[in-house]
Amino acid sequence: MARYTGPKSKIARRFKEPIFGPDKALEKRSYGPGQHGPNKRRGKQSEYAIQLGEKQKAKYTYGILERQFSNMFKKASRMKGITGENLLQLCESRLDNMVFRLGISPTRRGARQLVSHKHITVNGEIVNIPSFQVKVGDVVGVREKSKSLEAISESLSANSKTYEWLTWDNATYSGTLMNIPSRELIPETIKEQLIVELYSK
Repeated sequence: MARYTGPKSKIARRFKEPIFGPDKALEKRSYGPGQHGPNKRRGKQSEYAIQLGEKQKAKYTYGILERQFSNMFKKASRMKGITGENLLQLCESRLDNMVFRLGISPTRRGARQLVSHKHITVNGEIVNIPSFQVKVGDVVGVREKSKSLEAISESLSANSKTYEWLTWDNATYSGTLMNIPSRELIPETIKEQLIVELYSK
């Protein structure tokens, strides 16, 4: 299964955001990577470089590789509505992202692993495809045998975030996608219009 396996702290420092979750390296050195450190003179970025950077940021944030992201953009452009918003909504509807948002895992990478290791169900059926698109009304839960996993219970007890488009039932260890979130509700600081401009060239 294809996934990003490169350095995480370096990427987080490049975008100056904890893309992969809390990162001590980012806290200590909140400037871009490179041997010259914070004193390196960085020239003005071209329009293309800014657009490319935003696309890379979205890919790393949601843990999606190039071909899959490109196919997702094509799908978003065929949908009704604003392409950039459609793209982020498709990213948000991925099963691994849903597991992360529900608090079953503290990171998307961890959520992806839970899905691929068959710990997660959708409407009662085990689904081990992280890119599976969850639909409105679908119930995402933890498999019965996996409810005793310490990693899952610790993540749920530490989770304090709630989202308007999701409901969580602690008794059954399951959550429901109530509706597709509008752009204002999605907390990621991604400028999706720049990604649309990049792909439109």
